[in-house]
Amino acid sequence: MLEPAIRMADGYPIEEETANSIERNKGWLKQWRYSRAVMLPHAGEAREAPEAGEIFRQPELAATLRKLVETEQDALGRGKNRHDAIMAAYDRFYRGDIAQEFVRGVHEEGGLITLSDLANWRVKIEEPLMTSYRGIDVYKLPQWSQGPAMLQALNILEGFDLKSMGYNSTRYIHTLYQTMNLAFADRDFYYGDPAFPPDEPMRGLLSKEYARERAKLINSDHNDTDIKPGDPYPFQGGTNPYLPLLRQWSPRPVTTSENDAGDAAALAAFDEAFRRGTTSIEAADTSGWVVSVTPSGGWIPAVIAGHTGIGVSQRGQQFVTDSTDNPFNVIVPGKRPRVTLTPSLAMKDGKPFLAFAVQGGDTQDQNLLQCFLNVVEFGMNVQQAVEAANITSYQMRNSFGDHKTEPGRLTLRDDTPSWTRQELRRMGYRLEFDDRTSGPINAIFFDWKHGSFWGGSSNHGEDYGIAW
Repeated sequence: MLEPAIRMADGYPIEEETANSIERNKGWLKQWRYSRAVMLPHAGEAREAPEAGEIFRQPELAATLRKLVETEQDALGRGKNRHDAIMAAYDRFYRGDIAQEFVRGVHEEGGLITLSDLANWRVKIEEPLMTSYRGIDVYKLPQWSQGPAMLQALNILEGFDLKSMGYNSTRYIHTLYQTMNLAFADRDFYYGDPAFPPDEPMRGLLSKEYARERAKLINSDHNDTDIKPGDPYPFQGGTNPYLPLLRQWSPRPVTTSENDAGDAAALAAFDEAFRRGTTSIEAADTSGWVVSVTPSGGWIPAVIAGHTGIGVSQRGQQFVTDSTDNPFNVIVPGKRPRVTLTPSLAMKDGKPFLAFAVQGGDTQDQNLLQCFLNVVEFGMNVQQAVEAANITSYQMRNSFGDHKTEPGRLTLRDDTPSWTRQELRRMGYRLEFDDRTSGPINAIFFDWKHGSFWGGSSNHGEDYGIAW
């Protein structure tokens, strides 16, 4: 299974998006010895990153991957079964010479990961969370991801006649924006690693009754810039132990001005963090297997750990250090940060209905929510749904960096009608426009009437579908 990765590490024609990302982030990469050696093959030149189409090589990563294959093959040669052979490679990675070099390289750059951290790490097998929307069961990762926020949003929106509002009408956009802000405010305060105390109130957060109470807070005429987390505990038969923290909780606004170069730079940094990339893969076969996955971590710019060639994850920044921000997501050794990764599966009548995922930090569940509604409420086929005009809110706390917000800021596609723009401005929104606002979303729709799959990839990034 590692063969394709090894071949790419040996050298492949690098895609434009990655090559340009390296160039944009070369200031960071230059700080780290092993990162700059891999990522900046033209050091000292005007463009230090590889050019699009240039053969990009990662020989030390290839060597690490080959060590895993060699270990597996050696174990098989000694009569071990497939499982034990894979575990032998696993042990070499987490406890053997690869782990030792990884830790040495991390420490050289000032990192804190230890050999015992790697040796004690275990994969957690977890049940997904689910809600039902108009007879369709939607599944998301548990609350160490932002996925349940989409489930909360669906619960709130189920009480509205979205179809009669009209796709991307003023009323629809406003209702969607307010709903997302209510759900994401709960995300920002209540979500964290369920393997660590305290217990997140997920039963209350995902209850239909709680959603109806949250929906009552939506002002139909104006954007609410002071939306706060709610109190889900009564909806699971409990009392909220964090009411004092809720009372002092407030957004963290960041102000910007188009006329101020310093503020413009701050806005650009905010946007890059807010939309930080991921990878999404949707797969299905005729045997009934369906996969939705968003692998991410060690993105550009990343610290490469010594001679392993492995980029270290930057997800630790998604923790908080102050319990008044979120008592469930305070950084603790061994704990998982509340991440933005959010693959999605939907089932109808006990059969797969839609597998869908997207790249893009805090925009992920915003895009996926709208893609799902495009199919279910507005009857779009899957390709139309992934390319349709979406909106983006910045009123939730940025999951990265300083966790700031931009209340009232709203991105629309540039073909939004003038009357919709005027109405939204009167409702208190600060509008901006882009030619593509839909992703990049990848999705598979299951057409049981005809016994076929429909694939869709948005035109936002370097996404595509393969069928055979």
